[in-house]
Amino acid sequence: MKKIASILVLVFTFTLTTQAQEKRRERGPKLSVEQHTDLAVKKMTLALDLSEKQQNEIAPLLKAQASAKKAGMEKRIEMRKNNTKPTADEIYAMKSKQLDNQIAFKNKMKNILNKEQFEKFEKMAKRRMAKGKQMKMKMMQKKKKMAKKDRE
Repeated sequence: MKKIASILVLVFTFTLTTQAQEKRRERGPKLSVEQHTDLAVKKMTLALDLSEKQQNEIAPLLKAQASAKKAGMEKRIEMRKNNTKPTADEIYAMKSKQLDNQIAFKNKMKNILNKEQFEKFEKMAKRRMAKGKQMKMKMMQKKKKMAKKDRE
């Protein structure tokens, strides 16, 4: 009887932790590229006080950026499913392409926005980068804790 009870407790615990991990993976709603672009343009309009013309010029840039991001995510998911990792040359090429895209985006935004708006846009980008670095550090700390618990 004690063995059965301990096995049931073990199965119950395993089931709960598995379900908790599955819930963690599902982060927020999956938006289409058009929905994501529309929301981003509206946020930028509120933050930078964009004119109608500026909104129309920025929307295709953001749409291209969102579709490239989505394609990259799908590629990484596929690689994870196949259990393959990119080579050093592939990583270099991806990062180089990403930086080239960022430079081009920044130059296009500079042409679309006026001086005040561009300065505000730069401040927003710096805050976003800092926030991303903080999140990355938190994730690394969580991974270290999980690895430590797994070793114990």
